[in-house]
Amino acid sequence: MFKRILIANRGEIAVRIIRACREMGIQTVAIHSETDRESLHVRAADKTICVGPGPAADSYLNVPSIISACEISGSDAVHPGYGFLSENEDFAEVCEAHGLTFIGPSRDSIAKMGNKIEAKKIAKKSGVELIPGSENGVNPDDPNLSKLARKIGYPLIVKAAGGGGGKGMRVVTHEEALLEMVRLASSEAKLAFSDGNVYLEKFIEEPRHVEVQILADKKGKVVYLPERDCSVQRRYQKLIEESPSPAVDSKLRKKLGKAARRIAEEVGYHTVGTIEFLLDKKGDFYFMEMNTRVQVEHPVTEMLTGLDLVQWQIRLAAGETLDFDEDDVRLCGHAMECRINAEDPDHDFVPNPGKIEHVIFPGGPGVRVDSHIFSGYTVPSYYDSLLAKVIVSHKDRESAITRMRRALGEFQIVGVKTTLPFHEKVLEHDAFRYGDITTNFIAKHIFGGER
Repeated sequence: MFKRILIANRGEIAVRIIRACREMGIQTVAIHSETDRESLHVRAADKTICVGPGPAADSYLNVPSIISACEISGSDAVHPGYGFLSENEDFAEVCEAHGLTFIGPSRDSIAKMGNKIEAKKIAKKSGVELIPGSENGVNPDDPNLSKLARKIGYPLIVKAAGGGGGKGMRVVTHEEALLEMVRLASSEAKLAFSDGNVYLEKFIEEPRHVEVQILADKKGKVVYLPERDCSVQRRYQKLIEESPSPAVDSKLRKKLGKAARRIAEEVGYHTVGTIEFLLDKKGDFYFMEMNTRVQVEHPVTEMLTGLDLVQWQIRLAAGETLDFDEDDVRLCGHAMECRINAEDPDHDFVPNPGKIEHVIFPGGPGVRVDSHIFSGYTVPSYYDSLLAKVIVSHKDRESAITRMRRALGEFQIVGVKTTLPFHEKVLEHDAFRYGDITTNFIAKHIFGGER
């Protein structure tokens, strides 16, 4: 097992990793920017090292500084969390070249599954159904672009090949808009991921977004866990996640799990990961992408199963093998997560950095809060606006919703505007309570149109 792990991240996920390490008796090293000098993950770690100024490009994405911090601190492994360098195959390779264990998959797996075009080819080879679309990247100068789009059929969606999180994505409803949408998506993808490659895919209207959590060891064993439903989104950004999905029965759950397992086996995957699918109204599902890291919403599965996924990441990276199967996992009712951001819902969710004057976290049975904020904490403008994740579990979905509403009502954050009122509004809506959820739920039921 590792003696000292450097955490190449910040915020709530850095705190989460530190807690997992502490329970395992592993020392932690927190890197931080000058802006994050007083952050909670810095206070919680055994050792801290500043790696640069506030902007992420100069600190949390500064590979030479991070590797130097590993050498100075005597770390023997690096945990990248999510975001930043977590799905950067070059960073994984650099870590290995310096004798550091990258707590994640191999460089090869990251490269293959991080490119959505290549990932679709692997899923197809695994026998998993794909959404109709282009087999390779497209560009606005391709003379066959319009012909290809007509073959796929409108509406369609332009997607970035090398990224996610809703960036580099454009819905195209008619041919006249095709070239412009491809240009815009490519330009945004280039800016966000340094990769302007995009592809076309049939736009499935009003699907559910479901994903399967997998764990895989280096000897080839893959275990899948119950699906998470991530359909409540705004502009392709997940807002509320839950497990199990209200639309998935035991038969479909096994089909989803086995499909996820086949993909992981095909790519020779090891560690924790997530296979994402779109589920249509008929109950058919299609491979969408794979995330080769721990998900923001991993606590949903932890609350449902009692498994510590971050500890399993570390154990699998150290070469331990999985000592359980799907049938060994005992489920605890229903779990749900709300992501609370420093944003102003009344003004198009514009980020709202500033000083938190006062905070009170919810508690009680079945309530968990993953966060890095505290009274007096200043929310910086350089990074993601996520403040906290409220996770609850209860005996069934209705009870879980009631518990979540109670928890959100207890949660107080004074000093910055947050999405707490917005989440309360969603939970009160009849369609949400009845489980009538698709990826356009927010636009349709909360805003009454795309926003």
